Amino acid sequence: MIRRTVIDGRIPTRRGGKNARLMVAFLATALLSACQSVIEQTYEPTVSPSSNPQIVEEVQKNDPRAQLGAREHPRIVASYGGEYKDAKTERLVARITGALTAVSENPQQSYRITILNSPAINAFALPGGYLYVTRGLLALANDASEVAAVLSHEMAHVTANHGIERQQREEAEVIASRVVSEVLSSNLAGKQALARGKLRLAAFSRNQELQADVIGVRMLGEAGYDPYAAARFLDSMAAYARFTAVDPEADQSLDFLSSHPNAPQRVELARRHARAFGVEGTIGDRGRDYYLAGIDGILYGDSPQEGYVRGQTFLHGQLGIRFDVPVGFQIDNKAEAVLATGPGDIAIRFDGVADTAGRSLTDYIASGWVTGLQPDTIHPISVNGLEAATARASADRWDFDVTVIRIDNRIYRFLTAVPKGSSALESAASQLRSSFRRMTRAEVQSLKPLRIRVVTVRSGDTMATLAARMMGTDRKLDLFRLINAMQITSTVKPGDKVKIISE
Repeated sequence: MIRRTVIDGRIPTRRGGKNARLMVAFLATALLSACQSVIEQTYEPTVSPSSNPQIVEEVQKNDPRAQLGAREHPRIVASYGGEYKDAKTERLVARITGALTAVSENPQQSYRITILNSPAINAFALPGGYLYVTRGLLALANDASEVAAVLSHEMAHVTANHGIERQQREEAEVIASRVVSEVLSSNLAGKQALARGKLRLAAFSRNQELQADVIGVRMLGEAGYDPYAAARFLDSMAAYARFTAVDPEADQSLDFLSSHPNAPQRVELARRHARAFGVEGTIGDRGRDYYLAGIDGILYGDSPQEGYVRGQTFLHGQLGIRFDVPVGFQIDNKAEAVLATGPGDIAIRFDGVADTAGRSLTDYIASGWVTGLQPDTIHPISVNGLEAATARASADRWDFDVTVIRIDNRIYRFLTAVPKGSSALESAASQLRSSFRRMTRAEVQSLKPLRIRVVTVRSGDTMATLAARMMGTDRKLDLFRLINAMQITSTVKPGDKVKIISE
């Protein structure tokens, strides 16, 4: 993510390659887990999804738990790209939450629901009734019961006061973050450490997760939703993690909820809980039609303020810049920078800083923000008619190419890292910098955000023809199956409603 307003920061090249590879490894997070126990009695649904949901403007007043949530709320919203505002989608999420509230452990608990403007697959809760769900999660889900499965799990954390127990760990996190901020030579690194601390605070203990699972599945069934939705959506999230992983076979325990049981265990135990309500496919409302109507048109992937990833290309219409990564690389548009990884453990980082001093770019490179800089390698160059400079650095097990390019009052920075001694550095860095250029007016005008579009299958349509209408990916059929929770053997028939991604 490179926003129009960019903030100066120092790049810690000592860690650049490793951090970049880790940060793009896995985007999906496990939101639900399961428990060793089984719900023994059979629940009869007594409440159907509400058409008049409880919509709360603010959480309970004079509640000390709400004070913690209120303090953290602005930070959470800021770190996830702000709130996603869409009246139709907000009503949809409120409707689901209203149905769950009526059967929760504490029906008097009020909730403040925020849809976060992030493509990440995530949902979480803060003490006092603050619930968060990303638009990325809403885009992945295929019916109301799947979102209800996520929200009921998070509501269970609230009603069980898990957030208060978690708060006791916060001081240790803050102290550790301060140490990192003081030791590292980078303000940005300190901010990233603080962000990682907040993510760890969002992770509950294993016992708390298991307890929330039991409560969540019970709420699903009693609210009249399909209780098997939790297992279904866990399957979808696992598929998404494989789809977005740089290495599909890599260890997925790198995510910040690594304390959860592994995916197969979660899915099986979630199904076991659901069997207390009846046989799969015979009970509960999935709410598919009104759910698809509620997310039709929702923003998918990057927002205009963050720039867009289109295959091997990063484009930012508001800044008017674009560049390509080499074939075989995967781009990850993160909050603090654009990252990319490729074969041979090559990692790329791109960001921008305000150019307030107006000094030469060779002086800028030598000004102290690059650790391990080799001063004799600093050279001025030109990149597609733009003033630029380049240099080399080396630290620990990594060699780096540093390229900076000036446009107006901004300096854009590329950091390419390879394992020490690798011959791939010059080729990768050269391809990268030579592709950087201003966008034409026509390119800017034609650049539009991607959205989820719900379409009705017509006679003659197949999965292949529908997938061909997808935009923003080279793996069209794979992504079509993923967002529609379809298998290789799945088929479509006239009248079915499916999701595609297009402008």
